[in-house]
Amino acid sequence: MTITESPYQSYVYSYPHKTAYRPFGDRPLLADLWRDQDVGALSLYAHIPFCEMRCGFCNLFTRSTPPAEQVADYLKTLRRQAEVVASCLPTGAAFSRVALGGGTPTYLTADELSDVYDLLEASMGVDLTSLPVSVETSPATATPDRLAVLADRGVTRISMGIQSFIDTEAHAAGRPQKRSEVDRALAAIRAGTRADLNVDLIYGIERQTADTWRYSLDTALSWQPEEIYLYPLYVRPLTGLGRGTRSWDDHRLALYRQGRDRLREQGYRQVSMRMFRRADTPDSTGPEYCCQTDGMVGLGCGARSYTDATHYSFDYAVGIGKVRAIIADYLDRDTEDFRYAEVGIHLDADERRRRHVLQSLLRVEGLATADYTSRFGSDPVSDFAPEFAALAERGWLTTDGPDHLGLSEDGLAQSDAIGPVLFSTEVARLLAEYEAG
Repeated sequence: MTITESPYQSYVYSYPHKTAYRPFGDRPLLADLWRDQDVGALSLYAHIPFCEMRCGFCNLFTRSTPPAEQVADYLKTLRRQAEVVASCLPTGAAFSRVALGGGTPTYLTADELSDVYDLLEASMGVDLTSLPVSVETSPATATPDRLAVLADRGVTRISMGIQSFIDTEAHAAGRPQKRSEVDRALAAIRAGTRADLNVDLIYGIERQTADTWRYSLDTALSWQPEEIYLYPLYVRPLTGLGRGTRSWDDHRLALYRQGRDRLREQGYRQVSMRMFRRADTPDSTGPEYCCQTDGMVGLGCGARSYTDATHYSFDYAVGIGKVRAIIADYLDRDTEDFRYAEVGIHLDADERRRRHVLQSLLRVEGLATADYTSRFGSDPVSDFAPEFAALAERGWLTTDGPDHLGLSEDGLAQSDAIGPVLFSTEVARLLAEYEAG
């Protein structure tokens, strides 16, 4: 266990990361993986692996400007997969929330977006108008006709990556957008839907200063988004601050604190290192979903699925050539192939404990030790004594009574360094093996 000096090591939005997945030798049946699982409050995720452009900072599984016939074939295959996956779930499976991600789902035409809603409802037996549904969009694709489909189908959250309201900064981050297009898209979302709006901003861009960062923050605030995510840039600039890793780390940390303080001043409550939610925004309605315990069903060639003991997906890539090959393989699959898990990882008891701790501790609400003990029959302080001691020594771990562990304000700022401390030796090895190629 090592705590690195850099606060920017790994964004732990899930554990284990997909780069720890490996091909299953036995290709387990989905029906076997889901048997005996609690399926009363599942999350449903549909992956659309297409965008109008590939941003320089992006490490998502996506292809830019695919041929129209490939998009049509993808939606046909998505329907085939959805029907098979639904048949593999136990009786009584129900969904508590839905997300369309990618890629950029609104790269699809308005009619194609309607088709996605239709196939999800028909195959999974859900009424999407009765559930919280989140959809990712972009300035170029948040058009009135697409937004009209989302509004008519009851979308509850629309997320748009803007990164910077200054064109030169957006371009420096590898996103060639125009400010006029960003403003048009935001106005269209506010005028055409009742959905919560999330805006993504990036700090650490080449030549970004405290003043330009303040400008982007205040411009975002002028739209009163229900949520704002602040992401550190993870691709080192070739010039300026990027020449010295420590100076760039210090710069990003200063911008993070500036952004955090500004959003708090304006009535936002911090949920995690990245996420801020407007304090007067009610929590989403719909069935309750718990990320620590409830499963997820993923559809599409880049989607992950989670049971409590197995995470699975298809192959993963970022490079253009391999992404295209994986999409082509997905389209060519026999329908019966979708009954099997191809790539993934089995989680033993130790890995499940680590996942629970990571998904709790890296949020402001922290880790309820009683919930952990109820689930695993042990004490997290004992299970993770060396890790917690190392965090406490740095002043990053706090206790709020005997039944709660959380991160201090400084600890929350160090979330991307704290996460890897809690990785198992085996997962760390798998991640390093993937990075080494």
